[in-house]
Amino acid sequence: MLSPHSIHLEAGTHALCACGLSKSGNFCDGSHQGSGKVPQILKLEQPKTVYLCNCSASGNQPFCDGSHTRSVSPVATTRKPWWKFWG
Repeated sequence: MLSPHSIHLEAGTHALCACGLSKSGNFCDGSHQGSGKVPQILKLEQPKTVYLCNCSASGNQPFCDGSHTRSVSPVATTRKPWWKFWG
């Protein structure tokens, strides 16, 4: 079973990669241009730890919604994390 990836973010605005093409891991670097995808913009008033989906089943991408705990399919447990689909 794939667990969520935790990342601590400082207060401010963060652009999280939603296309899987970014060379900056979890953060958008503009590689989505032309893909039809847009980054997830996250504005934080104070530092916060967020949990990013690793199973690709979350209905709240790129954030974990606990779907990995309900998934027992072998296909779901072998999926690549959403940011690693293209490299």
